[in-house]
Amino acid sequence: MTPQDAYKELKERLHEIAILGSCEAVLGWEERTYMPRGGAKLRSEQVSLLAGMLHERFTDPKIGELIAAVEGTDIVADADSIDAANIRELRHDYDKETKLPKELVEEKAKVTSLAQGEWVTARAKRDFKLFLPWLEKVVAIAKREAECFGYEGEPYNALLDRYEPGAKTEEVAGVFAELRKDLVELNKKIQNAPKKPDESIIERTYKADLQAIFGEMVASAQGFDFNQGRLDVTTHPFCSGFGPGDTRITTRYNPHRLNDALFGIMHECGHALYEMGIPKEGNFGMPISESTSLGIHESQSRMWENQVGRSKDFWVYFFPQLQRIFRSAVGDVSLDDFYGAINCVKPSYIRVEADEATYNLHIMLRFELERALMKGEIKPADIAGEWNKRFKEYFGIEVDHDANGCLQDVHWSAGLIGYFPTYALGNLYSAQFFAKAKADIPGLHEQFQRGDLSGLLKWLRTNIHQHGRRYRAKDLVVKVTGEKLSHKPLMDYMTKKYSEIYGI
Repeated sequence: MTPQDAYKELKERLHEIAILGSCEAVLGWEERTYMPRGGAKLRSEQVSLLAGMLHERFTDPKIGELIAAVEGTDIVADADSIDAANIRELRHDYDKETKLPKELVEEKAKVTSLAQGEWVTARAKRDFKLFLPWLEKVVAIAKREAECFGYEGEPYNALLDRYEPGAKTEEVAGVFAELRKDLVELNKKIQNAPKKPDESIIERTYKADLQAIFGEMVASAQGFDFNQGRLDVTTHPFCSGFGPGDTRITTRYNPHRLNDALFGIMHECGHALYEMGIPKEGNFGMPISESTSLGIHESQSRMWENQVGRSKDFWVYFFPQLQRIFRSAVGDVSLDDFYGAINCVKPSYIRVEADEATYNLHIMLRFELERALMKGEIKPADIAGEWNKRFKEYFGIEVDHDANGCLQDVHWSAGLIGYFPTYALGNLYSAQFFAKAKADIPGLHEQFQRGDLSGLLKWLRTNIHQHGRRYRAKDLVVKVTGEKLSHKPLMDYMTKKYSEIYGI
């Protein structure tokens, strides 16, 4: 078999695996949107079966043989080529997944499917003890996975590499330490600021059905194609990219808080635009049709949510539209007052509802707990107490109940240990990318003021989306911005914004 024939067969096999994976993704989406609670046991068996089939097909020795048949040939001679990237990343994924026994993969799929339903119940009842047995199972599985993968340093490295390939826990902790120092200083200045925005503006009555109309309008302006996607309601917002032509987002509506659904939609839409912008036709199943990393994925959602959605330029156009839809709520509000309200800094319990200045502290807290769990320094039974203690240290407020504490996010129930640092990395990437976009696009602010967001989307398509996994995250940052990842662009952006709003 020639290298060309091997590569062709490899693409065919991976396309079939991707189709099977998209079936699993549909079941996961439906479970969190429309599935009745009574279907939980059957769904756990369905996803367990599919997970086992996916693992078995991808770890088939034939896949390894085909990868090896292409490695070192003319097909991958150019290290920067799409083909070279495909083989490089396939080797990384194959070597990692072949270390996991099929039984463990199936067990994880079954446990996490059931755990997500139990998390919903425990969160609704505000009782961590109901979820504890499932967290114990998830952590035990994560530890077994880390041992199967192998690692240098601490076991968390084995899990982090799944979501941010090549990243090291110690390096991430170092970047976070620098960020934390500057964030603490900024937050102190804000708390002692002479000006205070009126947050009550966004806590007036905003009917959910009207929020949906406005949210869809904004998503369309961002570039979300409703012929290739849809917006639904769920407990914890997420985005699912099934494959070519089908990318779905979700949100949750609070009739007494505008920020939650609106910025949730803009956030998930950012994820969706990335999925829609990665070339998939003819490449579905290959790394080039996938995102670089979850940190880069998060940079897209956070950029649209914050640098765009929470900018004054954006609201020059969209605030009059909002006033027409919610006359009684904001008809008498000025643009400056509204801008201050949506950017109000106030320590809060829920990560997805947090302001930009405190958001990353939520990530660092969970990152610390996950590292401690994996090292065995704390046990799952300690989580609620440790969470509450550290939350008080970080935010200065007492956690009133578990739903506002350790039960607020779905990730642990989904088995996503090692995932959380990518949220803060995404904030860092987003600020650095956006600073470059502003430098590259003449009159970007004026475009926003006209309601035209297409210039930014085009820049993202060209500089980030089209590459898929062609570059690792840290290399992509250098390629796009000419600089290594730094916390400085994020701090510069936030300092400028909050200096104007708070008069500091």
